Amino acid sequence: MGKLAVIVAGGSGLRMGNELPKQFLLLEGKPILLHSIDAFLKTYPDIKIHLVIPKQYIEYTEELLRNFEYNSSIQIIEGGETRFHSVKNGIAGAQNGDIVFVHDAVRCLVSPQLIERCFTTAVKEGSAIPVVPIRDSMRRLSDDGHSEVVSREHLYAVQTPQTFKAEVLLPAFEIPYNVAFTDEATVVEYANEKVSIVEGEEQNIKITYPEDLLYAKWRLSLQKA
Repeated sequence: MGKLAVIVAGGSGLRMGNELPKQFLLLEGKPILLHSIDAFLKTYPDIKIHLVIPKQYIEYTEELLRNFEYNSSIQIIEGGETRFHSVKNGIAGAQNGDIVFVHDAVRCLVSPQLIERCFTTAVKEGSAIPVVPIRDSMRRLSDDGHSEVVSREHLYAVQTPQTFKAEVLLPAFEIPYNVAFTDEATVVEYANEKVSIVEGEEQNIKITYPEDLLYAKWRLSLQKA
């Protein structure tokens, strides 16, 4: 059974206050996206990696991989107009029987245990979407400015790697793009396939703001202690 990790690195650095996209910012001396690659290679050394990058940063990324002495088997793929199109580019070449992980490059704290949990569930159920329960109280704001409490009992935050059998994921991405597609799970559901959830990890945050980078540095320091 083949394994493919599609690591999507299409974000900008605007909310981080940097011109350089956040996936390239250094974390413990290594660009964030390389930490994500490391997690998959550590879990499954034989896994194929498709790294989806904006066109203007492809040469920059190729140089990064050379400088950090990564195996040339990591394939860099040009991103698309939206996440949907970037993922569609990234999963090209997957074959029925493969397990395909789709992961945000800036979720650099993902653990091998979570990757394995997603793999095991996807093999059994066809899909595996990591989620964590919402801890905060929730309110819904109406158009008139009033708000109401929303029960958080059945609410979860969705993470990556969203993981699928290729025969589930590939046909789903043949349907036309829809603005309602927020992630791979919504695409698969739109194609009338059910998705299964697995327990995510609180540490598996998406690096978005400067304080997120500080948290990631702290988490990595704990692993070294």
